[in-house]
Amino acid sequence: MISSLWLAVLPAAGIPPWLLGPFGLLLLLIATMPLAAPAVKHWWEKSYPIVAVGLALVVAAYYLAAIPDGGVLLLHTLGEYVSFICLIGSLYVVAGGIHIKVKGEATPGANVVFLLIGAVAANVIGTTGASMVFIRPFIRMNKIRISPYHVVFFIFLVSNVGGALTPIGDPPLFLGYLRGVPFFWLIEHVIVQWLVTVAAILAVFYAFDVRSFKHMPRRLQADIASHAETWRFDGMVNVLFLLAIIGAVFLPDRLFLRESVMVAAAVASWFLTPKVAHEENAFSFGPIKEVAWLFVGIFMTMLPALGYLEQHGPEFGFTRPLHYYFASGALSSVLDNAPTYVNFLQLAQATAEAQNPAAFAAVHGDALATVRLLLVQQPFFVIGVSLGAVFFGAMTYIGNGPNFMVKSIAHDAGVHCPTFVGYIVRYSLPILLPILILSGWIFL
Repeated sequence: MISSLWLAVLPAAGIPPWLLGPFGLLLLLIATMPLAAPAVKHWWEKSYPIVAVGLALVVAAYYLAAIPDGGVLLLHTLGEYVSFICLIGSLYVVAGGIHIKVKGEATPGANVVFLLIGAVAANVIGTTGASMVFIRPFIRMNKIRISPYHVVFFIFLVSNVGGALTPIGDPPLFLGYLRGVPFFWLIEHVIVQWLVTVAAILAVFYAFDVRSFKHMPRRLQADIASHAETWRFDGMVNVLFLLAIIGAVFLPDRLFLRESVMVAAAVASWFLTPKVAHEENAFSFGPIKEVAWLFVGIFMTMLPALGYLEQHGPEFGFTRPLHYYFASGALSSVLDNAPTYVNFLQLAQATAEAQNPAAFAAVHGDALATVRLLLVQQPFFVIGVSLGAVFFGAMTYIGNGPNFMVKSIAHDAGVHCPTFVGYIVRYSLPILLPILILSGWIFL
């Protein structure tokens, strides 16, 4: 584990400030390139693997040359990257083989139930998998009156907030699991806050949807209300592979056993899924390829940032759970929420150690024991970091990977989606942000 090695391998002089540059530059590029001019965006789409690997090599070269046992730390980091990408990739492939066909038009009540199911499913197949499985049937259910707010609230609930209960739900939480947060710890501690937050978002959506429904001609309202939706599932063999992936999470962390099971499930899914399911989902490996390349860079370049927080974390003055909730949330709104989570988890650990050095001295050098002690000493720090990273990823299109994917699918289906600024000004700031602020204020 990363945190177990810092005190042993960091040079006495600390991390040189320039070494934080590759991490900041990579996150800046990830956040801004999708919004750049077409020519620049085209360059980025062709060159991002080279950029990510190049920045990673800068950091790796420094660690190999200047830090004693730096190679050991790099190997641990690569191991965590492999675990991370195996889970994300296998869930993506298996979820991409499940296709839901829906006939009929949805009432506001049916839409609420559908979004709630999607939010719960996000904890089982991940926010990326749930987004891919549910967005197309959601659009088809509402084809007569599909509006921008349908896409926005789908992003709020299924692509982000819903997946806050398990390590499978959202990538940052799986990174926490790799660092020692027990699988069921979060759901045991945040289920009430999750229910209240999801219910609040669904209540606002219902008000929007009822208003939209009432503006339809009465004949159409009666027709929709009198015809129940019919559902059909293709690729149901993938449910078995999903269970295999979930079970693999609990396998021993040795010899890449769990990663091998995950990859085997994904390969079996690819060959056994009916082609029609992949075709109707417009499945491609493009999104997971992008995640794989970019996260090579993220995992390597964030090493100096983690080391800096190890050494200087208490100086930031983050002493309350709300500090971590809003700080991790603010960065997760515009940057990738996985590295944001890891850095603030490291900051929480450093702050807790400064508050009670004697307790943490007893587990010095043991990463797993250190994280478990953090969960006992300052559990709300970890809750604040976790929910801030997951919840606030819905604040912008670039806050979480599935957001842009959902927007792209909806746009290709002919749905008018809000612009980047319109999404923020019309929806996330006036609707989502007050709910998240109130949620944090009540529970943290």
